Order: sequence, then structure tokens, then C-alpha cells
Amino acid sequence: MNIVNTLTLRHLKQNKRRTLVTIIGVIISVAMVTAVSTFVFSFSNLMIRQTIAERGEWHVQYQDVTKEQLAAIRADDATKTVAVTKDLGYALLESGQDPNKPYLIIKEYDAQAFTQLPIGLSKGRLPKSDKEVVISEAVATNAKVKYEIGDHLTLRVGERFQQGGDHPLNDRDPLRRVNDTLAETLQHMKTKDYTVVGFIKRPVWETAWAPGYTVISYLDDKLIGANDGVNAAVVLQKINPNLFTHAENLAERNHIKRVQFNNDLLHYYGLSKNKASYSTIYSLSVILIAVIMIGSVSLIYNAFAISVSERSRHLGMLASVGATKRQKRNSVLFEGVVIGAISIPIGILCGLAGMGIIFWFMNAMIQGALWTTEKLTLIVTPLTLLIICVVSILTIFISTYFPAIKASKVSAMDAIRQTSDLKLTVKAVKTSKFIRKLFGIEAEIGLKNLKRNKRRYHAIVFSLVISIVLFLTVSFFTAGVKQSLNISQEGVNFDIGVSYSNGKRIDDSLVQDIASLDGVTEYNVMHDLYKNAWIDEAIIADELQEKVKKDKSLLQDGKYPYDIKIHALNHFSLQAYAKAVGVDYERLTDPEHPAAIVRDTIHYNDMDTGKYVQTKAIYAKVGQVIELTNIYEANVRETEIKKVVIAALTDQAPMGMNAIGIGGLDIIVSERILNTLAVDEDLINVHTSLYLKSTEPMKTQREIEEMHETNLNVSNLYQSRKSEEQQILLMSVFSYGFIVLISAISIANIFNTISTGIFLRKREFAMLKSVGMTPKSFAKMMNYESVFYGIKSLLFGLPASFVVMYVIYRAFANKFSYGFTLPWISIVSVIVAVFVIVGSAMLYSSAKVRKENIIDALKQENI
Repeated sequence: MNIVNTLTLRHLKQNKRRTLVTIIGVIISVAMVTAVSTFVFSFSNLMIRQTIAERGEWHVQYQDVTKEQLAAIRADDATKTVAVTKDLGYALLESGQDPNKPYLIIKEYDAQAFTQLPIGLSKGRLPKSDKEVVISEAVATNAKVKYEIGDHLTLRVGERFQQGGDHPLNDRDPLRRVNDTLAETLQHMKTKDYTVVGFIKRPVWETAWAPGYTVISYLDDKLIGANDGVNAAVVLQKINPNLFTHAENLAERNHIKRVQFNNDLLHYYGLSKNKASYSTIYSLSVILIAVIMIGSVSLIYNAFAISVSERSRHLGMLASVGATKRQKRNSVLFEGVVIGAISIPIGILCGLAGMGIIFWFMNAMIQGALWTTEKLTLIVTPLTLLIICVVSILTIFISTYFPAIKASKVSAMDAIRQTSDLKLTVKAVKTSKFIRKLFGIEAEIGLKNLKRNKRRYHAIVFSLVISIVLFLTVSFFTAGVKQSLNISQEGVNFDIGVSYSNGKRIDDSLVQDIASLDGVTEYNVMHDLYKNAWIDEAIIADELQEKVKKDKSLLQDGKYPYDIKIHALNHFSLQAYAKAVGVDYERLTDPEHPAAIVRDTIHYNDMDTGKYVQTKAIYAKVGQVIELTNIYEANVRETEIKKVVIAALTDQAPMGMNAIGIGGLDIIVSERILNTLAVDEDLINVHTSLYLKSTEPMKTQREIEEMHETNLNVSNLYQSRKSEEQQILLMSVFSYGFIVLISAISIANIFNTISTGIFLRKREFAMLKSVGMTPKSFAKMMNYESVFYGIKSLLFGLPASFVVMYVIYRAFANKFSYGFTLPWISIVSVIVAVFVIVGSAMLYSSAKVRKENIIDALKQENI
């Protein structure tokens, strides 16, 4: 080790406080990088495992392929494994107790499919020949049909066709009924004999509205006919962005008509065929990494800049005995290497330990929020550690490089005299006459002090600006994530929905029977009726304005045709809803003057662009009148016009209501107003639904189903509602945790910079006191300095923050469309916080300086 490095180590040991502060700053920065990168990798791993558990492990599925096409898929270089499945068809389930699920859905899997796809065997074994089957447990629990292992089944298997239809229906098509009668038949029937060898848990893909229960047999590759259609689910050798193009080219070369991608799984590998999703992910990732690096660099940079300022006399003495510019520069870089060697390992361990503890405490909430069976585990990969080390080393290098260059340029004489940071020209320290007149001599001296010590002044302002930008951008980023999550959610605000599949109204006696069940805490009966209205072009939604500009034929007399969905609530529900919205309930029940609440803000998924959009459904005002009618395209006539006044505009939805979407409008009325607005021919089209919240949703669902009401559909969305609520809670916890971490780093940065800057000015303060400055005047001077720091930092920090926030907004806009709004609460908070933090740091530092003896301070030398 050369003499310069030896002296650098000695200096670090002698200045233990400054070295410790720098090490702690680097540890915090490395821990933050570690925590964020570990969370990203761990969360991705969780969702990959959960998606595989739910949907199976496959990346591409080629549907309805022949034996020859299957051979080409297997021979492809990109293919790792292939799971082959076949949908045989449907067979009637004899003695089934659920009229909405009269079928068994017969599928065949080969050996690889049983391994690769999510089959939960609960009893017995999996089939080994095409004469054996496993049956879903739901056959026994829901349909009340009991089978035992060893039972022999003879099934007539065919395809579902709607009466009068010429295309077969699949298991995603709900059961077709007309007036309580089955409106579909099974055709192309074949007889199949099976032996039951086991039972499986209800598969995830078997939806609540599926017309039957899953039965799986074995598929022998050797028995696949030349023209038989099978599905091939492929696991690829390598997962990269080219897989989409490669799969489509393979399908085109082999004349395969349908290709499906496991988008949920690929999404967690960071891949998406949707350019909007892909752009959003990577734009936000770059912004997040940039925010972390800027925060880290600013914290470490100031620590090293102050260290160099303190060591200027030391570096000057080295130069006076022959140290070259390169040696002085390398001395500072060597200091960075030493501090990095100590801080990076400790920072990585602290970050990993912190995330491990957070995962341990929050795993139950995470599982509930994300509706996962898999646990979030701490994933540390060589790639993770490499990213952490590279980012940390790069951060330290950037932080030390500029102070090192500055140190190399300091002349020996200036460094020993410590005059390099002082600017004493008249122009440099000139202040406005108004400063003294308005604030007094103390403010003028304070401002001159700042101008004389520009480097330290700029360092403090830079720290404040960075802190402001970090806090506001992270607050805006987390608010954007939460808003995007809210927009993409389905907005489920009930546990159980009940309605008749044939459109029949639910009578009051059934409503009371269900509402009186144990566990039901809240219910809402909603009567829905569709109408139309011609809306003035000036107040239609922005998206419709764009369509009208391209095609004026969409308008009639300057008006656009809207679909209107009227939602009528019962007395109690409407009273509570009116109170929440802030409108007089009595106004909504006067049939002589029909009034309604209009939901004017909606969100929806634009299927053309893949974006989630939040927008205004209409730009109306309270008191405006909507003229309702029915437009019959067949004979181009309209029914009698009914007028309704807008009593209130809101973005809140009553329990059970889903937005009608763009080009439509949801209005909420009382039952009396609905009867006033409906003409006679409308009454048969009123659809009634009952929505419930329950403390025991599964029990409540069973009790409703046991009432054995024909054509009564019961949908349990409790898990979806709880999942949405917990996702928002989880995001809030991580968001505010990130904000607290950034805030802590920013505050530490400001305190460190200001306190060190004031400590280095002890001689300056002693001179002011020696010429008669009183403690009161000294305190006023420090207060004015705090104000100058705060104002200057806000003048630079707020505009910079607005620019970064808009960049973040544009990144979100790739996938989520909503208006750009400034976070005024955060802005006001940061303005107050800047003056509080700066003032606190100045008070703390000046209190320590005030205790110094004037003579000792004048004799003080910074070495």
C-alpha cells in the first residue's frame, strides 16, 4: 500500500464521526437497492409459482392440431416439453341435483399433461388408459351424485348445440335455457365405457357458470388419429421476447389456426405481447431505478463532498510535499473503495434481513390480498446480487468521482489557507437593499454568508432539491400505482349476487327469506331497465367526441345516442346511498318531478388498445334534464319521451352496480321513479337482482342453494371483493413504507449536510460574535438562512418534481388512461416539511455551535 493510501486510512480513523456517517449513508443506500431488487425478484417468483399452480406450466398452446402438426411442434428446437390434451365432449349427468349443471365434461390428458397441468388428486390414482377416469369432487358436493372408486360408467358423449344453431358450444358458454326449458341438445354422440379410479379437486378452469363437471381420462399418443384435433401445451427451452413471433411463425408454417399464450405467466417473466403493458413495465422500472440511484448518489455524494471539504487542508499539505493531482484524486477514490468494501456487504445483509422480516410478518396478508396458495419467500439469486453490487459500486463511483476531481485541482496554498471555497469579490457578495430594509441586518449578513460559502450553500440546496424531488415523485408514483390498481379492479362491492337466469323478478317474500339468513349483514335489491337518450354533442364523453370528429353520421340533430341503464333501489338502500352522495332523499321519490343520481365518472378496459381507462361518461351539470326513450331500429320509431332531472353527479356506485361503459350512462332512482319512467312495454324487461354482504359467505351460498329455487343463479364474489380490498391495503403498506424510507434518507441527508456545513463555519460564527453579534441577532440570522435555503430549494425542487411526475404519468399512460393531477396534499406537506426540517437542523447545529468558546473557535483548524 502506498503512502497516500496509508494516510487516507489514518485520516478515516482519526475522523471517526465523519467516516461513520458516510458508512451509514452508503449502508442505507445499498439496503434500499437490495430491498427493492429482492422484492421484485421474490414477488415475480411468487406469482410465477402461483400461476403455474393455477393454470399449469406452459408458455404456448397450439389448439386443435393434427398428429402431423403435433410432430412438428415436438421437433421444434424451442420446444422443451409438450402436454397433449383433448376435449371429447359432454355427457348427461344422471340424477344431478343442480339444474344449471346437467353435464359431465369429458377431457383426455397424456402422461405429460398430468405432470404439467394443475390436477389436484384428492383420492385414488390418475388414469393410465383411455378406459379409466378421475371425477371432480364437485359432482358429489354440488350435484349430489355419489360415485365410488371401481364404479363402471357408460356415457353417451357428444357436442353441445343450441337449438337452431350450427356451431358447437364449449365449456365457457353458459347453459342455454328458454322459459325454464333446456334450449340445447347433444349431437354426434359416441358411447364410452369408463372405470372410476380416483377423484380430483374442482379444477380452477371449471367456472361457476360452466354447464357441467370435469371428468378426465387418459390420452394415448399412439391412438391419436391422423385427423383428430388435440391441444398441445408447450414449455419452451428459453423464455425471451422472441417467443411470440417464433410461435406464430411455427403455427403459420404448419397451418395451425389457433395459438394461445399463457399471458399471466409470461407477464411475471417480464414479457408481454401487448406493447402497452410492456412499455409500462419497463418505463416504470427505469424511473424507479433512477429515483433510487438519484437518492443514493445525492446522499453519498454529499458525504464525500463534505469529507473532501474537511480534508482540503490535509490534501494541501500532501500537495506541498510532492503529491500529484493523480495521487490526490486517487486518495478520494480509495476512500470510496474502503467505505464501499465495508458498507456494501453490510447493506446487502441489512436489506435482505429487512425484507425477510417483512415477508414473515406480511405473508398471511399477501396470500389473502393476492388470493394465492403459495407463500412469498425471500429469493436471492446470483443475478440479484450482481445487480445490487453493480448499482452500489456505480453509485459510490459517481458519488466519489466529482469530489475526487475537485480535490485534485486544489492548489497547495489555497488548501492550506482554506480559501478555495470563499468568494470575496464585491459582486459575489452583493445583496439587495430591500433585504436589510425588510428583514434587518441579520438577514443581510445571513445572505452574504451564503454567498461567501457558495459551495456549501449549493450542497445544502442540492440536498433539499433532491429530497423534494424524491419525496414528491415517490408519492406520485405510489399514488399512480394505487390508482391504476383501482382502475383495473372489477369494483366488486358485494359478497353474493342472486338473480333468476330467465329474467324473472325476485319477489319480496324470497328477498326477505334470504335477507333473514344468519350472517347476512347488508342487502340491496336492484331493478335494472335499459333505455336510450339523445345527448348533446357538447357534453358527451371525450372518447365519443373523437369518434364523432371522424364520422359525423353518428349524430342526429347534433345529438349522440346514449344507452341508459336505470338502476332502481329500495327505500333503505337509496336512503343510505343518497346520504353518501350528498343529495336530499325526498327529491328522489317525487313522481311529479322525476330526479336521479347520475354516475358521471367511470372506468373500463378498452379492448382495442388494452388500456384501462378512467374517464367522464358525460359532462353534465346538476339540474340538467335527460330525455329518456326507447329507440327501435327495426321501424325507426321511438317510444314516449320521459324526462328526468339530474339531482347529483357522483363516481360512487351502489352495491351491485357495474358501469355500463363508454357510450352509456348509469342513473340511480327510486322504485317509484322507475315505475314513472317505464312505459307498459318496458315492465317485462325489468331485471331484478339481490346483492348481499355476509359474515359467512360460503354458508350463506349453501343456504340459498338449498332453497331449490329453479333458475336461481347464485354467484359468490366474496373472494374477489376481499382480494381487491386487500390488494389495495397491501399496496398502501408497501407504498407508504417506501415513502417513509425515502423520507428517512432525505431527512438524514439534509441534517447531515446542514449540520456539517454549520460545524465547518465555527470560526466564521466566532468572528461575528467577537465583533458584537448578540445571541438574539445570531438566532435571527440562522432563521433567515433557513428561510433562504427553503425558498431556494422549493424554487428548483418543485418544477423539477413536476417534470418527473409528468414523465411517470406518461409511463402509466401506456396502460392506464386517467387525468394528470398534481398531488396538492403532498406538495403542501413537502413545503411545510422543508422549512420544519431545515429549521430543526439549523437549530440543532447552531445550538451546538453556540456552546463553543469564541477563542477556541477562532483558533480551530480543520485537518
